[in-house]
Amino acid sequence: MNSPLRDKRILVTRPAGQAGELASLIAARGAEAICFPLVDVAPPRSWRAVDSAIERLEAFALAIFVSPNAAAFGLARALSLRPWPAGLAAAAVGPGTGKLLSEAGIGKVIVPRGRYDSEALLSLEPLSEERLAGQAVLILRGNGGRELLPEALRARGARVECVMCYRRVRPRDGSEIVSLLRNSALDAIILSSSEGLRNLLRLLDTDSRDRLLAVPVFVPHRRIAEEAARLGLSRVVLTEASDGGLVAGMCTYRWTRS
Repeated sequence: MNSPLRDKRILVTRPAGQAGELASLIAARGAEAICFPLVDVAPPRSWRAVDSAIERLEAFALAIFVSPNAAAFGLARALSLRPWPAGLAAAAVGPGTGKLLSEAGIGKVIVPRGRYDSEALLSLEPLSEERLAGQAVLILRGNGGRELLPEALRARGARVECVMCYRRVRPRDGSEIVSLLRNSALDAIILSSSEGLRNLLRLLDTDSRDRLLAVPVFVPHRRIAEEAARLGLSRVVLTEASDGGLVAGMCTYRWTRS
């Protein structure tokens, strides 16, 4: 196989259960995908707030799922308790989340095109002040994260209710990554979130942090690239925000010959 990725070892850091498709694309290019979640996910410690919102779904004009995890946990919980209201539109920050919603039977899903973040979603007409002023909006999300989306919608006059339908959990043991870096056994790292980047740095000692600087890091969003640069990483490559975009970015990267 004549591929720029042939025999490369690439660390994929997505949560467990979300790395399979990307890992398969990498393997198809002759590389080895090493999966190590830098952010894991778990159900909320209590479903009370989520269940309360689910009981009142008809009261909302729009339900926003901020990530695939929000769809996997929040929508699954909703559909286990009741049917999705036919008139309730759903919005997703990215196409992966939108696909999960559509596959679950939600007929009206709003997804931005080209750029996949809160800013892109907020630019769409269904989330405009004209459409949402005075309306109730439900946001299903994890713990922490940015407040841009609810704050912007409240500024547009919407009545916003945020519920935490999953928890992000930081890994405690980074010995596998430390060993890979110390043995120069990684050719690249894919980072899918700024939180994952920060978790990675917390897992490393001084020596492995220094070695990380020699490894190209591929990221699918400008915000992650900016955070990586701020934290001192120098070989940061911004790609398109999709599995195919990440793989294409690695294939066009000018790899240093050993």
